[in-house]
Amino acid sequence: MASVPSRARIVVIGAGIVGNSLVHHLALLGWRDIVQIDKGALPNPGGSTGHASNFIFPVDHSRELTDLTLDSMRQYKEMGVFIESGGYEVARTEERMEELRRRMSSARAWGIEAELVSPDHVVARVPFLDKDKILGAFWTPSVGVVDSLRAGTIMRGTALALGALTVVPTVEVTGLDVEQGRIRRVRTSGGDIEADTVVIACGVWSPKLAAMAGAAIPLTPAVHQMISVGPIPQLAEREGEISFPIVRDMDTFCYERQHGADIEVGSYAHRAILHDPADIPSIEQAKLSPTEMPFTEDDFDPQLEQALELMPDALGADGAEIRYSINGLLSLTPDGAPILGETPEVKGLWSAAAVWIKEGPGVGRAVAEWMTHGHSEIDVHHSDIARFYPHQRARGHVRSRTAEAFNKTYGIVHPSEQWAGERGKRLAPMHAAERDAGAVFFETAGWERPMWYAGNEGLLAEYGGAVMPREHEWDARWWSPIINAEHLAMRERAGIVDLSAFAMFDVVGPGAMAAVQGIVVAQADVAEGRVVYTPVLDGRGGFRSDLTVMRLAHDRYRVVTGGAHGMADLKWFSDHLPADGTAQIVDLTSAFTTIGLWGPRARDILGHLTDDDVSDAGFGFLTSRALEVDSIAVLASRISYVGELGWELYVPMEQGARVWQLLHEAGRPHGAVPVGIGVYGTTGRLEKGYRAYGTELDGERSIVEAAMQRPKVKTAEFVGREAYVAQRSAAPQAVLCTMTVDDHMSASGVRRYMLGGEPILTRDGGVLTDGHGHHPYVTSAGSAPSLGKHVLMAYLPPDQAVVGNRLAVSYMEELYPVTVGSVDTTPLFDPANERVR
Repeated sequence: MASVPSRARIVVIGAGIVGNSLVHHLALLGWRDIVQIDKGALPNPGGSTGHASNFIFPVDHSRELTDLTLDSMRQYKEMGVFIESGGYEVARTEERMEELRRRMSSARAWGIEAELVSPDHVVARVPFLDKDKILGAFWTPSVGVVDSLRAGTIMRGTALALGALTVVPTVEVTGLDVEQGRIRRVRTSGGDIEADTVVIACGVWSPKLAAMAGAAIPLTPAVHQMISVGPIPQLAEREGEISFPIVRDMDTFCYERQHGADIEVGSYAHRAILHDPADIPSIEQAKLSPTEMPFTEDDFDPQLEQALELMPDALGADGAEIRYSINGLLSLTPDGAPILGETPEVKGLWSAAAVWIKEGPGVGRAVAEWMTHGHSEIDVHHSDIARFYPHQRARGHVRSRTAEAFNKTYGIVHPSEQWAGERGKRLAPMHAAERDAGAVFFETAGWERPMWYAGNEGLLAEYGGAVMPREHEWDARWWSPIINAEHLAMRERAGIVDLSAFAMFDVVGPGAMAAVQGIVVAQADVAEGRVVYTPVLDGRGGFRSDLTVMRLAHDRYRVVTGGAHGMADLKWFSDHLPADGTAQIVDLTSAFTTIGLWGPRARDILGHLTDDDVSDAGFGFLTSRALEVDSIAVLASRISYVGELGWELYVPMEQGARVWQLLHEAGRPHGAVPVGIGVYGTTGRLEKGYRAYGTELDGERSIVEAAMQRPKVKTAEFVGREAYVAQRSAAPQAVLCTMTVDDHMSASGVRRYMLGGEPILTRDGGVLTDGHGHHPYVTSAGSAPSLGKHVLMAYLPPDQAVVGNRLAVSYMEELYPVTVGSVDTTPLFDPANERVR
């Protein structure tokens, strides 16, 4: 084996599926002088890859994770290490059958072959399953198993054959040296390696290594219990590792998977058993491997009984016994997504962690492309390590969220479901007043945000059927018709909105204008006081963000962006500042609260509180300036994300409660009401066709496809300009459209309301495909109370993007008619945009 070299271009720490995939793809992209180290021996150094059950079910409700999985499956097949067995997700309850219908929507949206089948279909392929225990199943023929250790050997071999890689096993990292904010050195038990780039790809140990450099990778090692029972007579007579489909017993949170003559039974139903990375035993201390912990039988007994119920003839066969049992360690994160990208704390230190076997090669390719080009073919922004706020990196937060999430691995999770633990961490200054008004709080980036106010229940009688009540419990879960009532009150009178979750930072210094100009698409060289809404692009012309920029002075710009992606935006701007130090970032997120005031009476309300001129002539649209509100200095910006006259008011945090109170006192005679994020983020936005980053906008979409292009492109250079100019001269491969649902009546006689993620089909159920080879799906869905319609947004093939075109949406395996209402940014409500003036 090679010795530890003294210098490398890049050091990859970890030789599991992720580290091996990464060195493979880096080598293919032209990287050389790669060093890969691991404290274990090869090919199985003792991490989670070595004990994984190695099966892959491709369908996930997340497009990002599905795309990474499909890419991984393609790579596994190319390496010849994938065996297709098919797989069933079986349902014991009607509630689970409804969830499987929702999985069918995701399968159709992502283009994966699947179908809902009867118990007879299952036992025809898995004859040792008791069909009386199930109501039906979700069948995916492309499910299969992989040899992840063999795949790792092959991928390392590719990099070695290219002369790009030096592999050094059985050396342990003892330190990571950081100088002037950049990684400089990896200290190991075999010597030190000078390197400007280091990737931590060592799974459950990743937090421990990141801490050596003063960085955080917020994951926790967690136990997943698994046993192997055999020999099973029905399996022993078959050749090969697997010849029967894999079964996920979804209602018991278990799976049963053939492995030769054995059946492996794994569980996600037991209590959350979390470990600290520092407490994982060493290779010398471990009986099997460091990530194969001693089995705790009491935790598994209930699941074993349930598995015996489902497969009594196999698991209860004469001579069958438990031949292997472990508490296997895997990585869990606070939000369930991988942790990828360069750490915000240390330049050149990257994370490729919390990745399962099913996503490994896809993640390896994505991270290698990101490191090489600054972006990846598959958009992975939901997995960006920069997404975490400081409180989300805290050990207590990680443990609480992962403990709560573990039993949701096979759970039925509503798309709007809220966390129970780690709440109340970030409170707006008006939180007490909101609580007294009956606010129903949803959490975003730690902030408690009112989604609606129970105190507005009286509006339901005022607006009657116009609030579009939902009959089905699933459609109405984590929702209230009060949202639509608040919306109508705002449209008629005025609404006051807590927007404290906004992230906010200033770009300051003599080079501020040039810095902002080089990052954003819109013209930033504007007069002081101008407000600019702008996309931010990556190098290939995909969306990196969309946000608002205000020029406050010749050398100061204020950036206001969504809370969920705020820290990633902060890092993106920081990474693109001039090297000469003429521009700096000042994070103001915790210094200011933001209050939105919108509606026809907004000017009357604000005018009552200030002597400043807030007329249209005196305070024009897309301008900002300081106002004095009852002796409080407030920065006001005349913009709107709900399509109404009004302002965003940026108030020092300690004075936010007072301004909130003043607005309500001044607004009471005008009928103003507190309005939740359900209006701001959904109903108001969708009526106006406003796009949102993370739903309509991501790295795989272009400004042209989103119909957000402006008449001209500024002459100044900015990130993505060349790609954007090329996109403008080419025909779009897809077009973002707004549609309305024509008829909500289901076959059961209950009106159904889509929530997002559903496939768009021809009126008779035919498949549509855009120029990228993707199938259209609903990016956003919600009520449009002013129109009396349920609105959907989706990217359609260009030939289908025609106003009046009649299509269908598939929801819970039923087709509902929809009609295209807009094929550009023209809103369905107030198409001339008169109300914002």
